[in-house]
Amino acid sequence: MSLHPSAEPAEPPVPASGDVPSRRFSLALRLPLRHAGPRQVVLRGQCLGRPGAPWLVVAGGISAGRHLAAHAGDPSPGWWQAQVGPGKAVDTLRWRVLSLDWLGADGALDVPLDSADQADAVAAALDALAAPRIRAFIGASYGAMVGLQFAARHGPRLGELVAISGAHRPHPYASAWRALQRRVLALGRDQAAAGQALSLARQLAMLAYRTPEEFAERFDRPPVIREGRARVAAEAYLQARGDAYAARFPSTAFLRLSESIDLHRVDPREVRVPVTVVGVQQDRLVPLSDLQALVEALPGPARLQVLRSRYGHDAFLKEDAAISAVLARALSGEAKA
Repeated sequence: MSLHPSAEPAEPPVPASGDVPSRRFSLALRLPLRHAGPRQVVLRGQCLGRPGAPWLVVAGGISAGRHLAAHAGDPSPGWWQAQVGPGKAVDTLRWRVLSLDWLGADGALDVPLDSADQADAVAAALDALAAPRIRAFIGASYGAMVGLQFAARHGPRLGELVAISGAHRPHPYASAWRALQRRVLALGRDQAAAGQALSLARQLAMLAYRTPEEFAERFDRPPVIREGRARVAAEAYLQARGDAYAARFPSTAFLRLSESIDLHRVDPREVRVPVTVVGVQQDRLVPLSDLQALVEALPGPARLQVLRSRYGHDAFLKEDAAISAVLARALSGEAKA
């Protein structure tokens, strides 16, 4: 395997403003995939933070990528802007943070993918970066699943795991919901309407991510008649979210990464690092009962922290203060890496 600088410009040194160095890279390697055998893949990632600092890995949902937060090389907001950066919970003046685009996120890898494949890809990136051990793996949603796989498969390299809204297995209700989304997408692709179908699949996903309580607060208005049919108040919001997603995310990537969630399985007894598990009482995709079962089965130090949020599964993206407190507590000890 080899590490190649990306085509993007090199990042500047730390300026007086307190920004931190970053580096984007691509890693070409041959990876043995659990369900598809050895494959040549390209892994794209970013290092953000002070060189020489202890390492963290940060990973989010299937649509999250390497761009965590704005920095000098890319001032656009990242997917976890509220938590990553100088002085924030994931303080890039204290830590060096590795983030990756998921295998398959570009749509080029059209084979069954597993969370174990993603965990092995993280380990390969750390090898290429000469990072034998990381202080913590912080994962949310799919990232929590991959974090559990990393802890099980590469535990000696990890100091601690923070798993937010992700369990050792998918819940059957959530798997059924995702299966319907994939069937919508398959039907649309058969009818040469992949973009529209992906938008609809994403709209269905949004209903699972969020809660009835939020929709009652935001969209409790009577339907209106428009162009001869009734439209409910939430339709415009869902359409906008679905269309925006379909415009930037390949349909093949959605299909394969959605499958990857449902293929995910980890034996908790193989996770022997300290684990902080964070659940949301209103999360319909990852019920607290699954997270309680996970914590009870973990052989090492583990605790479950329960949050309440009208945002349900998306709380890790919306409840900035609560998530920041969780991360600050997990990272408050002296670095172990």
